[in-house]
Amino acid sequence: MKVLFVCSGNVSRSPSAEVLFKHCEGFEVRSAGTSANSPNPISEDLVMWADVIFAMEEEHRIAIAERFPRVGAKISVLGIEDVYRRDDPRLVMLLKRKLASFFNYKLR
Repeated sequence: MKVLFVCSGNVSRSPSAEVLFKHCEGFEVRSAGTSANSPNPISEDLVMWADVIFAMEEEHRIAIAERFPRVGAKISVLGIEDVYRRDDPRLVMLLKRKLASFFNYKLR
């Protein structure tokens, strides 16, 4: 399954999620940002590649759905605010908790 994580700048939250889950068997994982200035801006290729898209906040879901209307059904919102730095242990634990059942990920 192909999973795309999306936040605003593709600096902290979505890259943290990508690194955390990229070694889960059976999944291909990438990340992107809704900002045109992000290191990896969201694109039609990325949203069409993904089987599921995890948006960090509702504003990201809206931005993706407005820009790419056909993908709305495959977007889920995690509800993770922009208050964490990349690989912050609190962010990592939150991502593990929110996505444990999806990835069958064992909390460590």
